[in-house]
Amino acid sequence: MIIPTLRATKRTFEICNERFGNEHHRSNQANAFRHALWNILICRNTLKRTKNKQKSVFWAQKVGDLYESVTQNKKLDEAMDLHNNAVGRICFFNLLDKNEDEIVDFTFKKMEFAQKVSNIKEMKRFYNEMVFIEE
Repeated sequence: MIIPTLRATKRTFEICNERFGNEHHRSNQANAFRHALWNILICRNTLKRTKNKQKSVFWAQKVGDLYESVTQNKKLDEAMDLHNNAVGRICFFNLLDKNEDEIVDFTFKKMEFAQKVSNIKEMKRFYNEMVFIEE
């Protein structure tokens, strides 16, 4: 499952660099997009191996959680990333029959409705929506 995960990661960065340049490295909407897309693509790529949606989602969560545990982000940034990872995994279930372009377009449109938050408690109100901290 490592190879499909690495491919998803590489592709996510290619797409984000093309669309946003370096902007997706801040705590903004582009970053929310990146985390959601990353989890969707991990789920999609690993599904070819697992043949099980739940196993793919569980794997993506493990990878995302592990990544956040080794980075030195502030608590609010970490919570934002974990939240947007979860949004991506939720969206995955509705994108099973979509190609990459459709997935990217869907995620981009969803990003346009991302909610700006200033604390972790606020994030909980936006269960199925991306969140960001700075403009």
